[in-house]
Amino acid sequence: MKKIIIYLISGVIILSLAFLVLFDFNKAQDSKSTNLEKVTLAEVAHTIFYAPQYVAIEKGYFEEYGIDINLILTSGADKVTAAVLSGDADIGFCGSEATIYVYNGGEKDYLKTFAQLTQKDGTFLVSREKIENFTLDDLKGKTIIGGRAGGMPEMTFEYALRQNGINPKTDVNIDTSVAFAAMSGAFIGGQGDFVTLFEDSVMIITPLFNKFINIFSI
Repeated sequence: MKKIIIYLISGVIILSLAFLVLFDFNKAQDSKSTNLEKVTLAEVAHTIFYAPQYVAIEKGYFEEYGIDINLILTSGADKVTAAVLSGDADIGFCGSEATIYVYNGGEKDYLKTFAQLTQKDGTFLVSREKIENFTLDDLKGKTIIGGRAGGMPEMTFEYALRQNGINPKTDVNIDTSVAFAAMSGAFIGGQGDFVTLFEDSVMIITPLFNKFINIFSI
């Protein structure tokens, strides 16, 4: 009988110790979580260019440095800029032209570019019709949805055309009336002969066009 009582007491003690250890562990985890500095990050697009960031968030690398990342999608550099200026975001991923526009606009609390993430533009040129042996000369006389005027993707596209002897003002019609987030939808709806898109949008519209679409990286 005494042995049974001893066993019961020992079991209660062990369970109590286990509970205390678990409680302290959860308390430490909660304390660690509350001590993290929350940073809201607005990205202009979900893109493979930012893959290292997604891995770092998923693996908890930011938390190891005391940072809790709140990642939000804010399509278009103008939208990212507005989010940062309004305080809805602490950091924005977008073309650096946005900082220039804000500064030239006389904004006292202007944005600052502090890091370079990419060296190339991630845009793809997408065709509505299949074109054998495509060259950029096939764009002449065509309408291309190029994105917001003065935006980095649109300016990069114009640069690529000029580098290949095509005048973006006279040889082609670049439609800059479509907002960044609406470009794929406008193209699917029948607007334009070509469109410039990031790979996330390309993956969405490719199944819709099946064999009638060509994708060319610029």
